[in-house]
Amino acid sequence: MQHYNETPFKDGVTPREPIWKKNKATLWYYRASEKKYNVPIFIIYSLINQPFILDLQTGGSTIEALVQKGFEVYLIDFGKPGLEDSDMDVSDVITSYIQPGMKAAINHSGTTEITIMGYCLGGTMAAIYAAVAEEPIKNLVLFVTPIDFQSPAYFDKWVKALREGEIDRFRYLEELGIIPSSHVEAGIRMVTSPLYFTPYLSLLLNRHKKDYVEKWHRFNTWTKGHIPLTSGVAKQITKDLTKENKVINNRFEVNGKRAELSNIKANLLVVGTEGDRLVPLDHILPIINKVSSIDKQTHILKGGHTGTSVQNGKLPAYLDSWLDERSNPIEKQ
Repeated sequence: MQHYNETPFKDGVTPREPIWKKNKATLWYYRASEKKYNVPIFIIYSLINQPFILDLQTGGSTIEALVQKGFEVYLIDFGKPGLEDSDMDVSDVITSYIQPGMKAAINHSGTTEITIMGYCLGGTMAAIYAAVAEEPIKNLVLFVTPIDFQSPAYFDKWVKALREGEIDRFRYLEELGIIPSSHVEAGIRMVTSPLYFTPYLSLLLNRHKKDYVEKWHRFNTWTKGHIPLTSGVAKQITKDLTKENKVINNRFEVNGKRAELSNIKANLLVVGTEGDRLVPLDHILPIINKVSSIDKQTHILKGGHTGTSVQNGKLPAYLDSWLDERSNPIEKQ
């Protein structure tokens, strides 16, 4: 069975080691260059994209920037599901992978508190998990994370028909068992870039720049490297998120336990981008008014869905200062 625990590129990737595995999933540990903070970071990425976008290349890696800043970093990589995983849904991912992965990270680091950073659908799962977790979550950072699905950003006629019961929402998903990566990519393309030629024009114009061509190749490999979805996950996204909007309305359940967003008391940073066609701001920002966090902030960037990356090997200033103030810096002797 093919796994997605290794990136397609061997150079420019931050050194790491696996500390926990289950099924296709791996928990990766990235050692701090010089540990400067007592609160490590646990990263949850989306289920439909490979997480190597966060460690794409030297000087353009979020993980590299974090470890150079002095953070211990843990990344849960869910791998590529097989047909035998077809019944696995979002709740299963949280209880069988995210929660035990968090416990493994906490035990490994010896910490009493931890920061969760969630990206896109990974952020949705992070918020749901934080609402039911017993583990010590000090900080929660959500990047371009959909929480409120009330206003469809796309396929509005399909969503209307779904909510009114005019279409059979599950037959196709159940027949497939696993939604192929090609189907996932096609769905994303329909929303973001139906005519996918601009990147190739950009490559043509910059073909003489070695660094640009290498970065383009890495990023393009990521954009075409979608991960298949289990029918269980797809059905739960369709029913519980798109149709019934359960997360923002505090009706999503994990193993029979309701995920009340008001249970979230961690310091919260919500990051969105102005030009995101996939996850617009009205899907992202409503969580702010639902949590019980005293310390909660939003930060709006310009750009699209992937506009939250590092620049020149350093964390963005807003994230750098926010984490520094909330991660218990180790006092120098």
